[in-house]
Amino acid sequence: MRTVVLLVCMAGIAGMIVTSIADRDGAALTLGLITASAVVCLIVATAVSGASLSPSAGTGQLDEVTAARVEAMVADLVSAGATEDAVRALVGESMRLGRSQR
Repeated sequence: MRTVVLLVCMAGIAGMIVTSIADRDGAALTLGLITASAVVCLIVATAVSGASLSPSAGTGQLDEVTAARVEAMVADLVSAGATEDAVRALVGESMRLGRSQR
């Protein structure tokens, strides 16, 4: 979808420049409105789909850096005296809470 919007924007900008040089103000305005509409559609589609900025979001791939950081935090809490089962239960509940907020 982003590729399509990028192509529409590139064509629209080029068309606005050409039609402005050719003194065709109506055509330049029309191309500008089409370009702006494509960008607004992309913004709405992104907002509705819940797309994330994370490169691994929605792909089912594990973010290794975040997973390692969470494991280190679990280990720190366990070494500070918390039981591992309680910490892992807390992590699971926080994941469910995060998923419910999408």
